[in-house]
Amino acid sequence: MRTVVLDAGHGGKDRGCAGASAREADVALNLVLALGRQIQENMPDVKVIYTRKTNVFIELDERAAIANRNHADLFISIHCNAGPSQSHGTEVWTMGLHKTTANLGVAQRENSVILQEKDYKTRYDGFDPSSPQSHILFSLFQSAYITNSLRFAQRVDRQLRTSVSRPSRGVKQAGFLVLWKSTMPSVLIESGFLTNPSEERYLNDKANQSYMAAGIYRAFREYKRELEGGS
Repeated sequence: MRTVVLDAGHGGKDRGCAGASAREADVALNLVLALGRQIQENMPDVKVIYTRKTNVFIELDERAAIANRNHADLFISIHCNAGPSQSHGTEVWTMGLHKTTANLGVAQRENSVILQEKDYKTRYDGFDPSSPQSHILFSLFQSAYITNSLRFAQRVDRQLRTSVSRPSRGVKQAGFLVLWKSTMPSVLIESGFLTNPSEERYLNDKANQSYMAAGIYRAFREYKRELEGGS
């Protein structure tokens, strides 16, 4: 485990979902920067690369390309969720076949970002973010890395539930474009619902962002030890 790429969802003209005041692009960036700091402070042997460190727009395929160019061993994309105001809890996603229409809905919302990109039909081989068939085809690309993607996802979910005491909606699979062309284990973390007032307050707080990052860091440490055969 030499290189990890941390991806803060959205950014720039794409602000992502929003609560009363918090924006997904900002919260995701704060979580990613906090996670990166913790990895760098505790694991100087691990190279941390960010897809963005400021409020800029980056195409979904370029995020995976950054990970591929740097031969990353793990790709972690962090987002916030949206839904009815009572919806709450974290979700950890891997690339895979969506089992329910709700799973498809989350992937469609995150993937619709490509409509803001130039020539998206050419860049994504005719992908249509509103088409269930497109998502089924794309979900098959990550199958080579699914075992380790799920292994890391399960550790993140457990840490967020236990050490951070966040409500969890579990580990799930769907066809996310940001994970599509990454040639390494990859997860997408939905850190909570900005459309839920209490979760928005929690996620918009600097101390809580550090707690959340610490939970993801602990999962990363466990996963690294396991892969490298340590205790």
